[in-house]
Amino acid sequence: MNEDMISVAGLRKQFGKLLAVDDISFDIAAGEIFGLLGPNGAGKTTTIHTLVGGLKPDRGSVTIGAGGNPLHPEVRKQIGDAPQALALYEELTGEENALFFARLYGMAGRRLRDRAAAVLDLVGLTDRRKDYVSKYSGGMMRRLNLACALVPDPPILLLDEPTVGVDPQSRNLIFDKIEALRGEGRAIVYTTHYMEEAERLCDRIAILDHGKILAMGTLDSLLEEHGGRSVVTAGLEGAVPAGLELPGTIEDDQLRFEADKPLEDVAKLVASGLRFRTLRVDRPDLEGVFLNLTGRSLRD
Repeated sequence: MNEDMISVAGLRKQFGKLLAVDDISFDIAAGEIFGLLGPNGAGKTTTIHTLVGGLKPDRGSVTIGAGGNPLHPEVRKQIGDAPQALALYEELTGEENALFFARLYGMAGRRLRDRAAAVLDLVGLTDRRKDYVSKYSGGMMRRLNLACALVPDPPILLLDEPTVGVDPQSRNLIFDKIEALRGEGRAIVYTTHYMEEAERLCDRIAILDHGKILAMGTLDSLLEEHGGRSVVTAGLEGAVPAGLELPGTIEDDQLRFEADKPLEDVAKLVASGLRFRTLRVDRPDLEGVFLNLTGRSLRD
């Protein structure tokens, strides 16, 4: 079993009357991508800020590695942070940005140059390293943002909405790099509003709302516990065999029913003589879990 790189226990943070984070706990292991999902105002950003040491919790603890406190500068060096609000200097080139962040970590000389070159190569920006960031596309800026977070070669990465506003090619490159970084044994916290990203990337997911974790687990466990049943919609061909009890309702030759094991139920209907012209099975997905837990009202 991989060792825990982040341990959060009973974390609480309040701003005036607003209880932003309310007694949450979780552990993240090396080689794991941990998804943090929630509506606007759920407490995701406050949680991220406590993990990186930008906020001191009112109660509870955040432990990095073997007992480190992220409020200590030396411990903070173990964390790479790619915030949603791009932490870049547009009046500098991509290379100058990477060099600047490397200097903040005390690098100099050949090590400084080599590390800046390595992270730019990792995100596919070597050929554009001399261009000013103000000339970069949104996807290139996101890739550079990730590169700067990787400058200290950190064992822990915090990625807050890392693909907002990027093109499909940049998104796929970012996905590939994140999966490779997990393969190197890094612990990664990933926040996103894109459910398909969490479904593809995250080993475990926590759904946060009003400062509390409503559910946490693997995608399969969340779907099983909170996703609801599959929905089968079938266009019928011919008449319904006499005496056959249908599991749902028919409207305009369309049979619709819910099922825990949809393919088995369809097979039983076919064996009973029912014939289908069309067949569609809508299985539970993460978006359904998210809405079931957090509600469907708009959050502004």
